[in-house]
Amino acid sequence: MSDMGLVVVGAAGRMGQALVRAIATVTGAKVTAAIERKGSEAVGRDVGELAGLGPIGVTITDDPLPAFAKADGVLDFTAPSATVEFAGYAAQARIVHVIGTTGCGPDDNAKIEAAARHATIIKSGNMSLGVNLLAVLVEQAARALDAEDFDIEVLEMHHKHKVDAPSGTALLLGEAAAKGRAIALAEKSVRVRDGHTGARQAGTIGFATLRGGSVVGDHSVILAGPGERITLSHHAEDRAIFARGAVKAALWGRGKKAGLYSMRDVLGLGAA
Repeated sequence: MSDMGLVVVGAAGRMGQALVRAIATVTGAKVTAAIERKGSEAVGRDVGELAGLGPIGVTITDDPLPAFAKADGVLDFTAPSATVEFAGYAAQARIVHVIGTTGCGPDDNAKIEAAARHATIIKSGNMSLGVNLLAVLVEQAARALDAEDFDIEVLEMHHKHKVDAPSGTALLLGEAAAKGRAIALAEKSVRVRDGHTGARQAGTIGFATLRGGSVVGDHSVILAGPGERITLSHHAEDRAIFARGAVKAALWGRGKKAGLYSMRDVLGLGAA
């Protein structure tokens, strides 16, 4: 089988460049196109040169349609509005769409699910092996430890430029905890505490968000019980782990039937 041709959208950003570098290290994948927003200073530049690899013969463009039509897949760590648009293009082209974008709302997710009727979409709040394994452990711990005795708190910290909160990874871990407890996260999550809040309500899942510096991503799930506390953590030191995971997901998705998949599916860790 020929190498899988991948489009990198948001190619001039930090994750876009990391994706280009990751593709260069993976057998069976190649960059066939690179997309940036209209007006970007990166348009017209060689994406390999921008990513520090030297020229690879792929010029950054602001027109995704021709690129999608000729590609096997697209790697997308952009913004919700752009991701929804790209999902539509991927559905038209019937290709693999790997989504690492976070901050998608219910309307965005509904449109992505609709696109997945024609595209093979792999969407996850985090593409790393370690985080997805952590989610499995969180689900198991939440199921094993009684909600009346053990409270669950999700703590996350990212760099100062991150624009959404809680992070997609924190929500992924919260969903895993909620699944372990057989509850709906939307009904039981506590996002903000300020002022006289009263006692903690049993069975809720709390989130705390920290922002600062250049932190790639730190996540901890704390299960606090009477006289003991369990902390399950993951610390990301290089965003290349997310890029490599995304390329692995794209290769896994090649040839799969249209549908919405998760990184757990890719890693064989069971349904999310």
